[in-house]
Amino acid sequence: MSHGAAVVVGSGIMGCDIAAIFVHAGWRTQIVARAAGRWPAATAHVAQSTAQLGAPFNAARLQFKPSLEAVDWSGVDVVIETVTENLPVKRQVFDRLDVLVPSGVPIGSNSSGLRITDIARNCATRDRMANAHFFLPAHLVPLVEIAKGEFTSHSTVDRLQEIFAAVGRIPVRVNRDVPGFLANRIQHALMREAFAVIDSGLATPEDVDAAVRFGFGFRYVAAGPILQKEFAGLDTQFAAASSIYPSLCNDSVPSRTLTAKVSGGRFGVKSKHGFWDWTDEQIGAERARYEECLLKAAALLVRHDPAAKAEVSA
Repeated sequence: MSHGAAVVVGSGIMGCDIAAIFVHAGWRTQIVARAAGRWPAATAHVAQSTAQLGAPFNAARLQFKPSLEAVDWSGVDVVIETVTENLPVKRQVFDRLDVLVPSGVPIGSNSSGLRITDIARNCATRDRMANAHFFLPAHLVPLVEIAKGEFTSHSTVDRLQEIFAAVGRIPVRVNRDVPGFLANRIQHALMREAFAVIDSGLATPEDVDAAVRFGFGFRYVAAGPILQKEFAGLDTQFAAASSIYPSLCNDSVPSRTLTAKVSGGRFGVKSKHGFWDWTDEQIGAERARYEECLLKAAALLVRHDPAAKAEVSA
């Protein structure tokens, strides 16, 4: 599949960056956004994200529609929903997609916390619906998780995997509809321990970040955790696990530090206060540095990982 047609429902950051992936791949892409006043800013966002992927923005590939009913459904290959993380809202969207999207076209939800089983429960065509979870910034982070719901068919997962590979993503299959899917379950195990370390005074936020970025996290660009332990020795991993696991945090609620920050309205860059205080200039500079690192890391992955190279060139 060299070119196709996609519909992205929602024009927020995620929606625009996902649209940029398809536009960059040469696909006809329609974004559903009710507020026409938002369209120029969304177009600029898609253009900027497309440019970051190394290609000039082709405006002819992008169209905006004020409603699902206004979409041109002819030839559409995939639909990705990116609306607010609210179950009743997503159910309303999927109820309409259930009726409007032509038979056989797979429909993915970018929800990071809501199960597709619950979102699509009342849909007649729920077998063609799955979670299709991208990671911010979606156009720079190659991974897409395809989570199979209780009603999702295997052929739907196969088709989504084929589509995402065709537009340069690295899709992974998640065989059950569980909270956090795959990557976020692993990530939150790390985050629970990171906040526990700060709670206990074992290390500062700065040292936690440095330990991950320049220690084991640095190696993850070259090899995932399982391959790393193949290199180090599973017997070594077994011995370390036996010694370390009893002292690890296993709390079932968010940490004291995280709770205090959120209760105090210190949300990070979105409120300009988190662990650190932020100015607009600092936010812009740090985000530019972050995205530049992601671009270079993605290039390294494609160059050195045969699996990634095969997916991107598919």
